[in-house]
Amino acid sequence: MKHLKLLLPLFFIFIVIFPVCAQKIIVSGKVTDTLQNPLAYANILAIPENDNEAVKFAITEENGSYKLGLSKNQTYNVTVSFLGFTPHTQVLTTTEEDLIQNFTLKENPNQLNEVTINYTPPIVIKKDTITYDVSKFVTGEERKLRDALKKLPGVEVDRAGNVTVQGKKVTKVLVENKTFFTGDSKLAVNNIPADAVDKVEILDNYNEVAMLKGLQDSEDMAMNIKLKEDKKKFTFGDVEAGAGIKDRYLIHPNLFYYSPKTNVNFIGDLNNQGIKSFSFRDYLEFEGGFGKLLNDAGSYFDLFNSDFANYLNNQDYTANTNQFAALNIRQSVTNVTDISGYVISSNSKTDTESATVNEYLNTSEPYVEDRNTANKFNNFFTIGKITLKYNPSAEEDLAYNSFIKVTNNESQGLISTINPIQNNTIATHTDIKAINLKQNLTYSRKLSKDHTLTLEATYNFQNDKPLTEWFTNQKILQDLIPLEDDDLYTILQTKRSRAHTVNAITKDYWVLNNFNHLYTSVGINAAFNNFYNTDEQLLSDGTNNNFKSAGFGNDFSYQFVNTFVGLEYKFQIGIATFKPMLYAHFYNWNTKQFDERFSNTKALLLPQFTTKIEFNNSEKINFKYSLNARFPGIDQLANNFILNNFNSVYKGNTRLENQLYHSVNLSYFKFSLFKNLNLNLNTSFNKKVTHFKSVTQLQGIEQFNTLIMFDQPEHNWNLSGQISKKINKIRYKLRSNFRYNDFYQILNDDTRLNSSKSVSSTISAETFFKSYPNIEVGYKKDYTTYRSYNIISNFENDNLFVNLQYDFNNFVFKADYAFDSYHNKSNNTKNTFDTANASLFYQLEDSPWGFEINATNLFDTRFKQQNAFNSFLISDSKTFILPRIVMFKVAYKL
Repeated sequence: MKHLKLLLPLFFIFIVIFPVCAQKIIVSGKVTDTLQNPLAYANILAIPENDNEAVKFAITEENGSYKLGLSKNQTYNVTVSFLGFTPHTQVLTTTEEDLIQNFTLKENPNQLNEVTINYTPPIVIKKDTITYDVSKFVTGEERKLRDALKKLPGVEVDRAGNVTVQGKKVTKVLVENKTFFTGDSKLAVNNIPADAVDKVEILDNYNEVAMLKGLQDSEDMAMNIKLKEDKKKFTFGDVEAGAGIKDRYLIHPNLFYYSPKTNVNFIGDLNNQGIKSFSFRDYLEFEGGFGKLLNDAGSYFDLFNSDFANYLNNQDYTANTNQFAALNIRQSVTNVTDISGYVISSNSKTDTESATVNEYLNTSEPYVEDRNTANKFNNFFTIGKITLKYNPSAEEDLAYNSFIKVTNNESQGLISTINPIQNNTIATHTDIKAINLKQNLTYSRKLSKDHTLTLEATYNFQNDKPLTEWFTNQKILQDLIPLEDDDLYTILQTKRSRAHTVNAITKDYWVLNNFNHLYTSVGINAAFNNFYNTDEQLLSDGTNNNFKSAGFGNDFSYQFVNTFVGLEYKFQIGIATFKPMLYAHFYNWNTKQFDERFSNTKALLLPQFTTKIEFNNSEKINFKYSLNARFPGIDQLANNFILNNFNSVYKGNTRLENQLYHSVNLSYFKFSLFKNLNLNLNTSFNKKVTHFKSVTQLQGIEQFNTLIMFDQPEHNWNLSGQISKKINKIRYKLRSNFRYNDFYQILNDDTRLNSSKSVSSTISAETFFKSYPNIEVGYKKDYTTYRSYNIISNFENDNLFVNLQYDFNNFVFKADYAFDSYHNKSNNTKNTFDTANASLFYQLEDSPWGFEINATNLFDTRFKQQNAFNSFLISDSKTFILPRIVMFKVAYKL
């Protein structure tokens, strides 16, 4: 805490003193023609003579009025423009007082109906589209697209390369109206050279199929990069290589070729610094995008909890080597047909280590386990996808894609547990081979002026073959598995899981008039799954002790069919749009375990309702309610025992039906370019009506789990908000989040209601100077409370972070520092750790060569600490991380 006490005063001085230095006045007035008619949506651009001042921009309202926030005692070149009128430019010098300045534009005397005016305004706004003429804002010193974007009014780019426009995140990037690689903004803004960009288009409520815009609800925002005429066909990219102490190395090429008909993109990476070129967010983009996956919550959570996703999300390890390559090709076959495809392959070797203290809450006396876990992972995957797009006219669109993923993940682990009943060490070995194949077809057709038809069909094949072994010299799970006496206990588990799923939906969009739409849909979801497993002991004499006689082993098949019809009515009243929906589902499912069969049918009506109140393009309220049903997976239904871990056994339940839960979401968004204000508020509430509940029998650290249908309601409530405001050269941010959860726990035949509450708040400030160092300083405070068995556990976390960037004389210096203080107030455990990274990059303006020295984990911190909670235990964990790494790098830009 000593570091924190020293740094906090500096942080609050930074937060409080700098706003006092902000000096701004308001210039306001009207723009009219020579007859004093107001000109709505005229562009006003104020370019400062002082390079350290920012360019200011405004658009006139319906009555021709405008407001500009300018710095005091500065001189600006103000240009007012409106299509069909001669642009007006004048020098404006501000004082200490607000200023009223009206402008009168004259019609262009040379304008004829057949003549195109060559003047291009700096920004053009047309409802959902904002077009920036980049040349009006840049100085020519910018290297990458990200440098140019930072100078556009209303556009923000964070350190990772994520782009936000007028407070809304860009979810897809296009180049000349074609998807750039996967559409991920980071790849585009960090690699496309700034001098190749002519215009930047921001497309709100973006839909890949133009005819569906206004029919399908979309919150996506796309950024379309328009290239200069002499850059319509060019190669760009860079190659980076580095070496460091303790045999550290890095090779990282980014190579791109662009032409109107052909794109070729290649990314390679070879390093042992722990840098992953492929993240879980990238994986979501390859799976269709976060927004699309959230519409199918089941698919998203299955994806999120997969072994592959867990590997991608893991960022803490003691050693890591990555080999990565990605190739993307797009070819225009004809003017209406595109073929694109990519192949991504990765092989990584990772070592992880953690030390955890588990406090079990189900006993009257304290029961604590110390567990140390070390793993060595070897993860390999290859992903491939090919897409055919056929767009013969504005009234027809066809897309087909085929996706394949092959994984082979192997690991060796060592678990050491010390607890009041037994001290033991267990070695583990896992080998998971899997293949996933997807086929998807979408077709859209405008049948008439009032009717548009869409069809989407998907086929998915999944084949997993996991193998797991446990090795120990002591018996485990003695009352749960039938082990025979031996010198060394070797347990082998073999699984086979195969699934075929088919989904199809056709939808008719009927436009009754501009304010009333009626949508009808018919669809089917079908799944045909098989699951097989055996658990057995491999004895030293070469024989096997199969656990089948004790009820272990599954040979289970599951067929599930859901047919549904839906009706949606979308209508608009003033600024509000309403859409009530009702879906009728007819479910049929069958299971078979050896000779035991079970079948069932069910019908459900699932309503939904959405409302959007759009005050203007920059202020909206969204509301959504839905009643959801989710059916179990095959692993939850297979009703014979299965070894789940070295200390747990699991059994499914064939009689499970479906979960039923209510979801409500309300959000408010406001952005003001004039006030430099961005406000986001969001609250969500979920209530489980009928759901799956785990029933646990626990003895010491060993447990048996199964599932039952449970009808006691459980609740989850989340409230979050963010406000940011830029005053002069500094942007201030406040983010806060509150979470509440209550849930029942059935443990050793005792049912109790548990709850958890957490509050997290972050306050930060970031500077935006042109000629001086830029710094971001922030402080985050977390409170967490768990209540279980009438025991209340409290945790506090403090985090102070500082980020610095300084561009000077062809150098770029970057540094970041974070101080964390962790406090378990229940057992008075305290821990602090700090981390820091720094780099210095040098490149002459006209030279393709760049040189960098960087250091990660400067203080050589060896672990991070965090807490976790489930229905019967609280865990305090130390996760060990990579040591200090110092690297020297050389980069060459094409």
